[in-house]
Amino acid sequence: MCAKATMEEFEALLNESLEIDTPDEGSVVKGRVIAIEAGQAIIDVGYKMEGRVDLKEFANPGEEANLSVGDEVEVYLDRVENARGEASISREKARREEAWDRLEKAYGDEERVEGAIFGRVKGGFTVDLGGAVAFLPGSQVDVRPVRDAGPLMGLKQPFQILKMDRRRGNIVVSRRAILEESRAEQRAEVIANLTEGQTVDGVVKNITEYGAFVDLGGVDGLLHVTDMAWRRVNHPSEILAIGETVKVQVIKINKDSHRISLGMKQLQADPWDTVADKFPIESVHQGRVTNITDYGAFVELEAGVEGLVHVSEMSWTKKNVHPGKIVSTSQEVEVMVLEIDEAKRRVSLGLKQTMRNPWEVFEETHPTGTVIEGEVKNITEFGLFVGLDGDIDGMVHLSDISWDARGEDAIQDFRKGDVVKAVVQDVDVEKERISLSIKSLANEHMAEAVDGVKRGTIITAEITAIEEGGIEVEYNGVKSFIRRSDLARDRQDQRPERFQVGDKIDARVTNVDTKTHRLGLSIKAREIAEEKEAIDTYGSSVSGASLGDILGAALGSKSE
Repeated sequence: MCAKATMEEFEALLNESLEIDTPDEGSVVKGRVIAIEAGQAIIDVGYKMEGRVDLKEFANPGEEANLSVGDEVEVYLDRVENARGEASISREKARREEAWDRLEKAYGDEERVEGAIFGRVKGGFTVDLGGAVAFLPGSQVDVRPVRDAGPLMGLKQPFQILKMDRRRGNIVVSRRAILEESRAEQRAEVIANLTEGQTVDGVVKNITEYGAFVDLGGVDGLLHVTDMAWRRVNHPSEILAIGETVKVQVIKINKDSHRISLGMKQLQADPWDTVADKFPIESVHQGRVTNITDYGAFVELEAGVEGLVHVSEMSWTKKNVHPGKIVSTSQEVEVMVLEIDEAKRRVSLGLKQTMRNPWEVFEETHPTGTVIEGEVKNITEFGLFVGLDGDIDGMVHLSDISWDARGEDAIQDFRKGDVVKAVVQDVDVEKERISLSIKSLANEHMAEAVDGVKRGTIITAEITAIEEGGIEVEYNGVKSFIRRSDLARDRQDQRPERFQVGDKIDARVTNVDTKTHRLGLSIKAREIAEEKEAIDTYGSSVSGASLGDILGAALGSKSE
């Protein structure tokens, strides 16, 4: 009875001992290395349990395992007994569990963790965080894209945990966050030692379309293209190269954004300080066209000093053309200084002012009354435009085309390209207008045609038309109209139909009108004058001779 009780107590104590001391599967236990063979370490974890672990699980990435017999290590107990009767243990899983506990605490405290990049995967790299493997995205490796990550592989360095999920075994880390933090601290330190207006040396790190970034020793400053030189710089690469050391001035510091604006031209003399002395108003200078826009062209007078030639100041005659059709980039031109605004750093220039006003020249060379010859350039509803010397036009108004026809009818006889003659009537230089007259040419023709013809002169004219109210005649190219009442002294002979076109008649000049280019003619006045002359010569009313006798004698005398 007693022996039976003792055995039961022993069995109970043994079971209790096994339940208390035997570790649970899935936990980390301590063990001792008792042997190393065939690339494995044999570890006694107690409780009469031994297990095997590959030596590589004790090695850091890229290193050999440093393990000796007798060393105490922690391992993860997967199973108490496997198929071979050994404990299934893992050093790697033990390290992972240990690491996850440590990393979760660091993540919660927002602390940095140490790790080493050991592999490359799609979209980034793998990082060993002392037992736990994390993913490092390619965008989080550095503040700038990294072309070669070789020098970073296997190097222990700090990382910031961005995200972790223990259940899924996911950890995302960033090296860039550490660099940016360090960079921000460094920037703050450098910026604290900089002052606006200070001159410093820097190295050109990058060049863009709008400027260059200059490293000032841990902090970058922007050197804008407009602050590189006083002259126009089309692209920063014209005067800078990456890696070049340059001397710059700190123009502005933004303490909040840590942005620094730099300048190079500020270290040079400002050419605008002497602009007024070098380029007085109305002085003429040689310059180079640097840029052409829709509203004008920019001309460089000297390095750093540009002026604008507005399109309205480019040509006396070309009013509605693009500046690019008058000048070209890099062309050397002669310009006149029209205005200087030192406050706005603007110079207004004129191109046409270096040439004489063609309307002034025309006025000097073609005074009023001068006869010109030119080509019809355009025909409008109010007149003709005739091309003149100096690439300018003159206008013949409808009312100045013809004496004999209405302007609307007379203009129909002209076509573009016709060469015409006209008389200069007026030149308005200020309004750039020249008035011409074609019909005024008739004045000269009439002066020649009626030279020596005076009132009372008897002329011979040719009948050109017969109308009900009289006849139209022409004398030396000058047309006149003889009314029915002036066709004869006797009323019965005052019939237009007794005449024929082409007949020549003698008539007395009753009027010479230079304005209307008409001669006043009368057959009746001629007959009366001849009658009076005959009476005065051959008899009188008291001589007893009849009028027929006197006229017969007069006519006979003429025939002889």
